[in-house]
Amino acid sequence: MRSAVIFDQEGNQKDTLALKEELFGQTPHLPSVHQYVKAYQSNQRQGTVKKKNRMEVRGGGAKPWRQKGTGRARAGSNTSPLWVGGGRAFPPRPGDYHVEMPRKMKRKALISALSSVASESRVKIIEKVSLEAPSTKSMAELFDKIGVAGSRVLFLSEGQDDNLRRSVRNLKGLVHKRACLVNPYDLLTCDFLVMTRKALDSLTEVFAA
Repeated sequence: MRSAVIFDQEGNQKDTLALKEELFGQTPHLPSVHQYVKAYQSNQRQGTVKKKNRMEVRGGGAKPWRQKGTGRARAGSNTSPLWVGGGRAFPPRPGDYHVEMPRKMKRKALISALSSVASESRVKIIEKVSLEAPSTKSMAELFDKIGVAGSRVLFLSEGQDDNLRRSVRNLKGLVHKRACLVNPYDLLTCDFLVMTRKALDSLTEVFAA
């Protein structure tokens, strides 16, 4: 059974905690993870790119010069793609790149990502974080003491805590999310998964059921 080290708010190691087998002890299913990453990145595309074709640029109308006798190549309109300022041939158009995935496959990808992180001992638990006022310095010192400073950290907490959010939002390389909003892509791109004890309980309640 896989486990994670528990730290207090001062960064002192207290104990180890056995992680839920249903979430952190499964064999990663790589096809599901691969499909999720492709869908996630595709869904990040806005699809708002657009260029004007020869019908949409300003100009056109009269023929620039007569067909014969000038010594120049024949031309019918100054909106041709061959002309500077003309329309573009086969321009990109707005499109929808959204990809849907079955809910079971999303959960399988998430469990695979969590199990992969846990198998490499990259999960750390903080017993409790209680801040009377926003303090980036104290949170930076905490992450330094638990050994994740300078790394890409995914920090999960439970509920909406404005003091905590404002304390970690400027820490370099750190992504802060609520536990119920975690996704496989964030887990695959982080070096360490750090979460509060309540966040772990919430994660287990939502995804291990």
